[in-house]
Amino acid sequence: MKKIFGLVLCLTMTASLLAGCSSKTDNTSSNKAKTPTTAATTGGDGYATTATYAIIVKSAGNPYNQKESEGYKQVIEANGGKCVIQEPKSATAEDQITCINNAISQGVDCIAIAANDTDALEPALTEAKNQGIHVLSLDSATNANSRKVFVNQAGTTQIAQALMDAILDISGGSGDWAVLSAASTATNQNAWIDGMKTVMQDSKYSKLNLIGVYYGDDEYQASCDQTEAILAADPNIKVICAPTTVGIMAAAKVLQDKGLSGKVKLTGLGLPSEMADYIGDDDQHSCPYMFLWNPIQLGNLAAYASISLVNGTITGAADQSFTVPDKTLGDNGSYKITAAADGGTEIILGAPFKFEPSNIAEWAKVY
Repeated sequence: MKKIFGLVLCLTMTASLLAGCSSKTDNTSSNKAKTPTTAATTGGDGYATTATYAIIVKSAGNPYNQKESEGYKQVIEANGGKCVIQEPKSATAEDQITCINNAISQGVDCIAIAANDTDALEPALTEAKNQGIHVLSLDSATNANSRKVFVNQAGTTQIAQALMDAILDISGGSGDWAVLSAASTATNQNAWIDGMKTVMQDSKYSKLNLIGVYYGDDEYQASCDQTEAILAADPNIKVICAPTTVGIMAAAKVLQDKGLSGKVKLTGLGLPSEMADYIGDDDQHSCPYMFLWNPIQLGNLAAYASISLVNGTITGAADQSFTVPDKTLGDNGSYKITAAADGGTEIILGAPFKFEPSNIAEWAKVY
């Protein structure tokens, strides 16, 4: 009877770990069609590994997240490791905690996570660290206690400045504007928005009026609904800034469907392949230009950092440097770990890149 009870308990615990989090494990190469901006360098430079690495993205079904995991997986597998991709069913801390517990139960050597909440993940990630698992964050940081290092796509100040300058330019220097963000707890979104508010203190932005921050939770329909809410709240709105790939695509579709592309303009952070039809400098296109980085390369860099942590090449401490085999990343592949604003450390991929009518078609073929 005890044996039967133990078996039932074990099955119940396993089911609870899998609920809310899908897992993809694959150690076969999928690098047959590499883009010019995709790294999958093998061998040498201390990156050979046989360890198991888990990447936990924000949610399933998000194209940006899928590109991140694709880049992560390419580097891990190309260097001999095993990659486990964890996709929470929704962009919540609760579903990510399920994924963390699942990764712990699988005995992974490293977890790379794009956090849905700064602090809520700390107990689960602390347990992972107590089990000897290396933890780093990418794209959206956990708090400093929960990680060894944060692989950041671009400096917070760089992103905030680029977005505010775009709003100033697109609005003509004055008028109402709004932010369409992801989840209210998303650490990267909140850091960028706070940075934008700091930039706005400069007198040259004094004629811009931020009417509010709206949250679409990185879900397409919710982001469409929030775009509608912005338009209803202020018929005179001039610019919507969406620093989220899901949000900017949803807003562009709403503006197009309503015939408002010539009246309300859009900028933010978007995937070129999703936004190509909306970018232009005329009244038929809502988005004159936008910014992003390559999420595949962000995944690449996070994978190199993960292997470096497992192999002992770095510990995540400030002022350490390391070089990756792919010289298209960073300053000829060289990176320095620096102090982050939250008291932890970070590795910055690079400055945000501007996508505009002259280059969008080319980049839409890449990602």
